[in-house]
Amino acid sequence: MFSRRSFLAATAAAGTLPQVTWSQSSAVFDPTPQEVRIKKGYEPGRLLILPRSFYLYFVTDERKAIRYGCGVGKAGLEFTGTATIDVKKEWPTWRPTQEMIERSPQTYAKFANNKYVQPGGPSNPLGARALYLFQNGVDTYFRIHGTTQPETIGLAASNGCIRMLNEHVMDLYQRVPIGTMVTVL
Repeated sequence: MFSRRSFLAATAAAGTLPQVTWSQSSAVFDPTPQEVRIKKGYEPGRLLILPRSFYLYFVTDERKAIRYGCGVGKAGLEFTGTATIDVKKEWPTWRPTQEMIERSPQTYAKFANNKYVQPGGPSNPLGARALYLFQNGVDTYFRIHGTTQPETIGLAASNGCIRMLNEHVMDLYQRVPIGTMVTVL
């Protein structure tokens, strides 16, 4: 039975919760690829990534792009700037960087003190496809890739890479050639 005492207790407890405000411009995140209009000035063939909104844009024409949902790097691990796609791989192999092993030794224990490389396939963290980002011919160790953790799309959850659903990265992989410019804002 709902009493005055339980109402007062519930009201007091609610007063300790953080206030959440919603702006009218807030839109529901939708990772589904779709054609969208973009600002003027971005040349066709370029990739733009907006980590704060969790979207990757492939510019198809002046003021037009295909927008894909993505996951991005955790705070302090994210990539920003401009790079080129210098390598593309289907079902890539993977090995965490030494920094990743040092940050999370339990997670990456099977990679510690050896040269083990995980073969490509459905259980590989890079997923079905990977686009390797380079700056001035040097590998940044950041990738745009598929994922075995689709629940992380729309979140800042990776060690810096841009994650996409496997079917979406497979579509993007077919669209972008080696040398494609990528800008992460």
